[in-house]
Amino acid sequence: MRIHRSAAAVLVVTVAAGLAAATPAAGEPAGRDVRITVMETSDLHGNALNWDYFKNSEYDDSAHNDVGLAKVSTLVNQIRADRGRANTMLVDSGDTIQGTPLDYYYARVEPVTETGETHPMAKAMNAIGYDAVTLGNHEFNYGLPMLATWVRQMKAPVLGANAVDARTGLPAYLPFVLKTMKVKGKRPVKVGVLGLTNPGIAIWDKANVEGKLRFTDLVESARFWVPVMRLLGADVVMVTAHAGDNGMSSYQGDIPVENASAMVAEEVPGIDAVLFGHAHNDVPERFVTNKATGRQVLLTEPGRWGQRLSVVDFTLTESRGRWKVADKSSTTLNTNTVPDDPKITALLADQHTATVDYVNQPVARSTEELSAATSRYADTAILDYIQQVQTETVSAALAGTPQADLPVLSIAAPFSRTAVFPEGEVSVRDIAGLYIYDNTLEAVTLTGARVKDYLEYSAKYFNQTPVGAPVDPETLTNAGGEPDYNYDVLSGVTYDVDISKPVGSRIVGLAHDGAAVTPGQEFVVAVNNYRRSGGGGFPHISEVPVVYNAQVEIRQALIDHAAAAGTIDPATFFVPNWRLVREGEPVF
Repeated sequence: MRIHRSAAAVLVVTVAAGLAAATPAAGEPAGRDVRITVMETSDLHGNALNWDYFKNSEYDDSAHNDVGLAKVSTLVNQIRADRGRANTMLVDSGDTIQGTPLDYYYARVEPVTETGETHPMAKAMNAIGYDAVTLGNHEFNYGLPMLATWVRQMKAPVLGANAVDARTGLPAYLPFVLKTMKVKGKRPVKVGVLGLTNPGIAIWDKANVEGKLRFTDLVESARFWVPVMRLLGADVVMVTAHAGDNGMSSYQGDIPVENASAMVAEEVPGIDAVLFGHAHNDVPERFVTNKATGRQVLLTEPGRWGQRLSVVDFTLTESRGRWKVADKSSTTLNTNTVPDDPKITALLADQHTATVDYVNQPVARSTEELSAATSRYADTAILDYIQQVQTETVSAALAGTPQADLPVLSIAAPFSRTAVFPEGEVSVRDIAGLYIYDNTLEAVTLTGARVKDYLEYSAKYFNQTPVGAPVDPETLTNAGGEPDYNYDVLSGVTYDVDISKPVGSRIVGLAHDGAAVTPGQEFVVAVNNYRRSGGGGFPHISEVPVVYNAQVEIRQALIDHAAAAGTIDPATFFVPNWRLVREGEPVF
């Protein structure tokens, strides 16, 4: 592990903001005051262009959001023109080089570590002109050599104060940057940016970082570095943190708090604003009171994927030869209000085309057509394909652990009614159409009693239908407005769902290997991170021990499995194990 700077040498980078005079923005503070603006992106996850590689079309969702750095670039150019180039900064709060086929292609198919080509996210961010970028947990997914290559390719300093060398305890990446902003007609403003990343990396990417890196507490790291930045003359101190703001963690044990952004603001004096990410929320403006000083600390988060740009305005007043923050505010701007920056789309055209060609190429052959059309009310082979991959992945990872001998069950939901694996060639895009969310795979332990509770909760998806009454799939499902993605089915056990019974007493004949499941029997259950973290409100799943979390993307795992096998044959994985019944009689 190469240490980029020694902590004893106080690791400082000073970046000049440009010497050309800028036109004052409308509303520029008068007299001795000055306004500076800091823009933030976060959780870009490889979205360089406004394109959905899985649908092979321009990105769109139900809210008509747009994504990508090409959109961000247009907004950034507008803000720079309005505020004055020398009065602005642009930062990112992490999770940049993982999340789309574009990232995957240049990490695995044509890895930039081998080709020497510039990573598309580095290429775009360099062209836009970032001033600092903070490491997110997903930066570590493709290993430290890949991360090191990207860091070298970035013109902006890449920060991670609490990522330290496991042997020496010294920072493995730059902790902070000081930028001198040469504002027209004013004394320079010195802005400090401290970068903090997520301690959960130690769990999520254990295979990549164990014995090489440690990840220290965000609050304690900030408590050390903020005074250093102030001592070196920072007029404004910001933290860019890849950590949510709810003070909670998705893991257990002695790993520092995952979502500690608000805690940093509350507990560390001397911080003016925390620009955070990781939670994928749109937080235009939030204020937290620092416990020591009573001062208000500004927090903002710009959603995900380049759908939003946080814009933070600081008004500074001069006092005793130093700038002081007199006022601050923030908002988030929607990138769907602007066109792509043609400079960015042209810059990435070749890499984009290579990725489009990749996702449309066949990865396997299916022995027959597999459809998800009936998956919400009948056991189907295509959903069992997800179950098989999840089960195999978790089972392999548990080898040599205390849970190695426990039965592995798997949870999946019918995300799409239109997904189809055609007979014959199946493309990357076909598989992605089955698993439409960016979930990662986890596993927990559940007792037999908790498994039954879980299934009972899931079965509320069906409207109660008496014996003999007609059954229409369109009115049978989605009881109470429950979406399809909140109906979970379980593999590895057999059971019936009696839709003639009231909610809470519908699971009949729950068995494993032909024997009734007992309340105290233990299972490992493979599940996606959304459900495991409490999404959908399912019982027990967010409260029990996590025994596997390697941050494996489920969608990519399905693609990799298909490519490795070459053939998708339901005879090798389809095990009908659940059905809808009424008093023991099958509904379908």
